[in-house]
Amino acid sequence: MNILVIGGGGREHAIIKKLRENPEVTKLYACPGNGGIAKDAECVAIGATDIPALVDFAVEKGIDFCVVAPDDPLALGCVDAMEEKGIPCFGPNKDAAVIEGSKVFAKNLMQKYGIPTARYEVFSDSVAALAYIRAQNEFPTVIKADGLALGKGVIIAETMAQAEEAVKSIMEDKMFGDSGNRVVVEEFLTGPEVSVLSFTDGRTIVPMVSSMDHKRALDGDKGLNTGGMGTVAPNPYYTADVARQCMETIFLPTVRAMNAEGRTFKGCLYFGLMLTKKGPRVIEYNCRFGDPETQVVLPLLKTDLFTVMRAVHDGRLAEVPVEFAGGAAACVVVASGGYPQAYPKGLPISLGDAESRADVTVYHAGTTLRDGQLVTSGGRVLGVTATGEDLPAALEKAYAAVREVSFDGAFYRRDIGARALAALGK
Repeated sequence: MNILVIGGGGREHAIIKKLRENPEVTKLYACPGNGGIAKDAECVAIGATDIPALVDFAVEKGIDFCVVAPDDPLALGCVDAMEEKGIPCFGPNKDAAVIEGSKVFAKNLMQKYGIPTARYEVFSDSVAALAYIRAQNEFPTVIKADGLALGKGVIIAETMAQAEEAVKSIMEDKMFGDSGNRVVVEEFLTGPEVSVLSFTDGRTIVPMVSSMDHKRALDGDKGLNTGGMGTVAPNPYYTADVARQCMETIFLPTVRAMNAEGRTFKGCLYFGLMLTKKGPRVIEYNCRFGDPETQVVLPLLKTDLFTVMRAVHDGRLAEVPVEFAGGAAACVVVASGGYPQAYPKGLPISLGDAESRADVTVYHAGTTLRDGQLVTSGGRVLGVTATGEDLPAALEKAYAAVREVSFDGAFYRRDIGARALAALGK
């Protein structure tokens, strides 16, 4: 089987490493891939949103199966374009990917079908948005750009002045381009956050092991929001009782709602949840594997990933028993100095013996090869993941490996998993 994985980050590296475990997979391509992925797949310099070029490449190489991993190509209809040429894909079509591509669509879907979420209003005019926020006078308040914004389109305003700045920057200054033509203003919820990735073929839905992300750049949840500085799995707040409640009130209702809208979702559906005092609430949907959640979830997957992906595509997910290992996994992101704002690129990276340590995998996110030397090319450079019999063991292994990594300005959070350990009483 010739497999093409579209994307070039840590998530894609994790997917590729898992796909390699299937002996049927004889050739793996990544478009565009990165410096680390180059060890596991043939990287081809085609951007993830260059859909005509991707389709031409897939046809030329006789690709048997395509995994479309990032949000942008999914929202642009990459799956539709591939399947028109007879190339089966893992990932939702354009009509279903709108569940992430438009926060307005997602919020209206939840309201229409009674799926629990935060109270909200939608605005296409900045003056009206600010008048509503002023009248509500509830802070913090959450302001979200409607469209895709590289995971950075959500601003939590603590004051009216911050709300004014947020609305202006999104709607008037267009910091996220056309994604900010509309905004969602919603109530600020409190409680433990949980990420749950799930496989679904549009009928059956199989949640994966839960995880806990760490969004802020600095220890103690300080600093700017990022795409994620680390994750642990499973999330101790996601108990069996919570899981049952989520399946009944959120997961199955979402799949049914999408079917009812004529937008059957097949692929990986991500639920960003807040466990409030009134029960679980949906904070956001993603139409794909999360990053860096994938880097802790897939190492615990015992079932062959390619088998699951084909079953999702073929509508046979109910026939495949999807199993996860016990124990825990932890991922610590090593980032470039300055991230998530401006940062240098092209800095030489030394991995020491990080990659040779037992139960450790170094997933490459923002790396490239320059004359055979691994150098930085992104803000989040590496995701160092370890598995262990429990969370303390996984964290100890991950941090021991992280200390082997070096490049100028490298930084990482030293408290990944601290909240989870506290919840476990450890």
